[in-house]
Amino acid sequence: METITKNKSYLSGNMTNNFNPDKQHTLKNPVNISGRGLHTGILADLTLNPANPGFGFQFQRTDLPGKPVIKADCDLVTDVSRGTTIEANGAKVSTVEHILAALVGMGVDNCLIEINGPEVPIMDGSSEPFVELIEEAGITEQDAAKVWYSIDENIYHFDEEKRVEMVAMPATEYQITTLIDFNSPVLGTQHAGLKHLGDFREEIAPCRTFCFLHELEMLIDKNLIKGGDVNNAIVIVDKKMTDAELQRLEKIFNKDKIEVKSEGYLNNLELRFPNEPARHKLLDVIGDLALIGYPVKGRIIANRPGHSTNVEFAKKIKQYIKKNKHTQGIPVYDPNLPPVYDQQYIEKKLPHRYPFALVDKIIELSDTHIVGVKNVTFNEWFFAGHFPGNPVMPGVLQIEALAQCGGILAINLSGEGQYDTYFLKIDNCKFKNMVKPGDSLILKMELSAPIRRGICEMRGTAYVGNKLCCEADLVAQIVKR
Repeated sequence: METITKNKSYLSGNMTNNFNPDKQHTLKNPVNISGRGLHTGILADLTLNPANPGFGFQFQRTDLPGKPVIKADCDLVTDVSRGTTIEANGAKVSTVEHILAALVGMGVDNCLIEINGPEVPIMDGSSEPFVELIEEAGITEQDAAKVWYSIDENIYHFDEEKRVEMVAMPATEYQITTLIDFNSPVLGTQHAGLKHLGDFREEIAPCRTFCFLHELEMLIDKNLIKGGDVNNAIVIVDKKMTDAELQRLEKIFNKDKIEVKSEGYLNNLELRFPNEPARHKLLDVIGDLALIGYPVKGRIIANRPGHSTNVEFAKKIKQYIKKNKHTQGIPVYDPNLPPVYDQQYIEKKLPHRYPFALVDKIIELSDTHIVGVKNVTFNEWFFAGHFPGNPVMPGVLQIEALAQCGGILAINLSGEGQYDTYFLKIDNCKFKNMVKPGDSLILKMELSAPIRRGICEMRGTAYVGNKLCCEADLVAQIVKR
């Protein structure tokens, strides 16, 4: 119960210290639900199980010989005609987007989804039944870091035939905006946005799928919605209906009376939000982009999205991440943001003075890492003698700058009083790229182990932009003055 309460705090958008978005999470207990698939009409039992860190989302067909497993991966998508279908190892699972959206929206990273049928139950056409299932299971933090992959440049996807435009832009959180325009006088132009993933539970999860009446009739004629009824989809009436057509729908869905509301919807459902269709499209985007296989920080804008374009976009983002995976963890320096510590504060903490003050500002600080900046100018004292005519910052001074940066972290963690730090050892030191005048040297130091008896072990890396300039394992002793 405690875990569920923690997660509800997270989901309400009030991020608390109880839910750590930088840790992986799984379910506390197995839970199950049953229902019919929208298109197949087959009754299936679905069980959500806890899984180990790094497991991700995987489906297992328990009704097939060998119980084959299918990873939730955009490269395994085989059909996007009326939902998203993944297939591998001689098995497939259809309509995976709503359950995947629920898991992502609830902050779950690792889950084995067992199912004894070919299609995920449609339930009420939204993610809310799955969200309630996850809340019943509870969510537990795992002893493993969650590696977010940041979008560092705009990634575009266009489909001229479908008039779809999608873009992923750099952002500090996972944010999504969807716009829909089906040239329908009933729907009009709608948009929906999700600024914080923690708002998914209340703002997006309850939003149900929708279809136009002409699509519904076509699907009925092709016998494609065997599990559909008027309780799991919003039906938009885009043409004038005759009494005979209404009576036909009443018979198909076993309803006493079906009529068209003045707003242009069948009377099967009340809208939960004025823009519920646009919000459901956003839900679908979250579910389909879960197939990237990596948690992403970036702002997604999707104009007229659909399952086919969502999956193609997921593939583009996945390829981008694989191509740039080596750059993950590189600090980003934005000179427009105020520093955590400025030069005046650094002088109070460190005994170093010109010409050996080699840290200009601190831009990130936690109890396990620190990031500082050294702005290298042509006027540095060492350039006069270090390769005149071809100025290069000496490697030993890059290591010294890293050590000073790490010293600030170590001193901060040491409590009250004045401290100095002294080198004990340098290992695995490598120099990769030259540092020249005009460069901003980004200094990152991470604790390799907890500080014990004044001994501090750190891993240091220094960058100019995305280029690694030097790296080393440093050991220092913290001594009170």
